[in-house]
Amino acid sequence: MKLPSSTAKRFSTLLTVLALLFASSCSSGGPEAHNPINKISEYKVDKPAGLTLGILYPMAHPFYEMITQMAEDASGPLGIELIVKAPDEVNLEQQIRMMDQMINQGVDGIAVSPVDGDALAPVIDRAIKAGIPVICFETDSPSSNRLSYIGADHYEGGALVGKVLDRLLKGRGMLLVENGFPNMPAQQRRLEGMLNYIDKHTDIQVLDIRYNHGSEDQALADMEVMIDSHPHFDAFVSLDLWSASSSILVWKAKGLNRDVVAFGMQSDIKEAIHNGQITSVVSQNEQQWAIEIIVSLMSAAQNKPFPDRIDTGTRVLTIETVNSFPDIAKLYNQQRR
Repeated sequence: MKLPSSTAKRFSTLLTVLALLFASSCSSGGPEAHNPINKISEYKVDKPAGLTLGILYPMAHPFYEMITQMAEDASGPLGIELIVKAPDEVNLEQQIRMMDQMINQGVDGIAVSPVDGDALAPVIDRAIKAGIPVICFETDSPSSNRLSYIGADHYEGGALVGKVLDRLLKGRGMLLVENGFPNMPAQQRRLEGMLNYIDKHTDIQVLDIRYNHGSEDQALADMEVMIDSHPHFDAFVSLDLWSASSSILVWKAKGLNRDVVAFGMQSDIKEAIHNGQITSVVSQNEQQWAIEIIVSLMSAAQNKPFPDRIDTGTRVLTIETVNSFPDIAKLYNQQRR
């Protein structure tokens, strides 16, 4: 599946930005010098930003380590200090306290993936009132005064999962579903998008939907129960960060030959696709987030314009296409040579 032209164009721009960030020298002329977003390259040579930026995740998880590494790689040459925080597990109260700490520290900008966008809105607004720009990524807080949202539309992402299932099962079959939290809006929107597509366009039967509440052990236990209860199922869907890894273990242990569709690209999924434990993954182009976060927060801190929504889109990766998934970290390392 190809990226939409607007997303592909923006991704191409981001690769250019990354190349400029880590090139051994920067040109002051040429067409790229007139592209406002590429002004980021000037800070490396002439005017280090000297900013302190905060990144706040909903919980500690290997999925976010990729984002942190890319953000550090992008911000280091610019003289930007990063403060990265995350609750040990999904916890709204801890996330609020951590954001309050960043506000009290007087950071120059905050990027947050809210546990609950509505509940975090007053804290976001408090930061804005204190003169600290705030952007949301992955999940949004539309009721707040946040300056921008970086990420995909979760309902549309769920609908894309439904389309993948439709194609794999040829419109018919029996489905098991694992999700994270029943009260997390982003995860519920994914589920709604998938279920609505299946209901309107297929004869696929959803046999069971379970929630692991952020526990891989619970996800593992859920899958064991669902498989034992419905041994003739045709496909399994993981809509959260925890059950995808657990499904890999189950498929390895049981030697199952059933389709698995995951949501969100993680470090172990590419290998699992090649090994046949996962059939397809719907990626949110997560590796764009770090660069978008740094560019947007730096622009906000220096009163430069940037979009109030940056849709990173979604794409389907399979064994035929997973190796084509842009590996920005690899491109960065090649650029340094």
